[in-house]
Amino acid sequence: MNRKHFLGSAITLLAASTVSGNPAIESISKLSEDERFCVQPSYLKEGDIIGITSPAGSISLEDIQPAIQKLQSWGYKIKIGNTIGKKDFTFGGTDEERRKDVQEMLDDESVKAILCARGGYGVVRIIDKLDFTIFKNHPKWIIGFSDVTVLHSHINTNFGIATLHSKMCNSFPEDWSAADGRQLLSLESIDTSLKGKPFKYSASNNKNNKLGSVDGELVGGNLRIIETLAGTKSDLITKNKILFVEDTEEYLYNIDRMFWNLKRTGKLDHLKGLIIGGFKIKPDDPGEEFGLSLEQIVLEKVKEFNYPVCFDFPVGHQFYNIALKCGMAHRLNVGQDVVSLTQG
Repeated sequence: MNRKHFLGSAITLLAASTVSGNPAIESISKLSEDERFCVQPSYLKEGDIIGITSPAGSISLEDIQPAIQKLQSWGYKIKIGNTIGKKDFTFGGTDEERRKDVQEMLDDESVKAILCARGGYGVVRIIDKLDFTIFKNHPKWIIGFSDVTVLHSHINTNFGIATLHSKMCNSFPEDWSAADGRQLLSLESIDTSLKGKPFKYSASNNKNNKLGSVDGELVGGNLRIIETLAGTKSDLITKNKILFVEDTEEYLYNIDRMFWNLKRTGKLDHLKGLIIGGFKIKPDDPGEEFGLSLEQIVLEKVKEFNYPVCFDFPVGHQFYNIALKCGMAHRLNVGQDVVSLTQG
């Protein structure tokens, strides 16, 4: 991948919007995809509280110290959830402990954003037990990626509230002076996004891109998670939206199967655009070569559609994993020489 070509730069501030006690939010899930509108949580300011919880895999208090220190340097106060330091086999506590911790963060109106400490596996085990009643009337930013795609998809589909797809606590380096520049930019984009300074992301053109310029709501996340949510209450609605996907440690045949799932469930039919992020691909087993590249797999599934498609976008399980606002309007421009994604 040509990740070294990606550039990110902050552009003009957006005014913070407050969406407290809006009765329209309660009926959002009853609207069709053509009638839906996005509710944006208020942007954060210095002194606001960010809660840290671990709804999936386990992580220690020591391991999140670099994240705590950086968040505090950005001016935020921190509320540490009860799941931090908990361990139930691979999970950050039992299902009930993780559910309760997330629920308390959702219901605490002093908490303005919830940062998931890490991914792994586990959110799907608690998603149907969470009560979003207070959250619907007092939205806050939910932050994370990978397994947190369950939350992004569930919240977007059922409540139409924006969330932040980004790195998590386990991605903050202990030694910032030795960190990769792309990693630093990705982490700084969390603060930039939470404070309402949208980024314009750009990348050199990939020869497999399909050119075009479109406006639409941005949705997406981990491809495997999106596949497993199909047909559930958390199923991602993609009609008339810009979809981004990423994944890691998958064989090419698995990626092909997942894209067939997107195609057969209609998720590719009415897109505004498609963004292919980072894919760490497992080498084929000797004698079991699949025969198609990632680009060939994708282009085979979208060959009859005219919307723009871009590859190697800086999102996914990699150093360069820029914060993206799911549910917010964006403009995607896939040009001959450059790709850009701009909010609003």
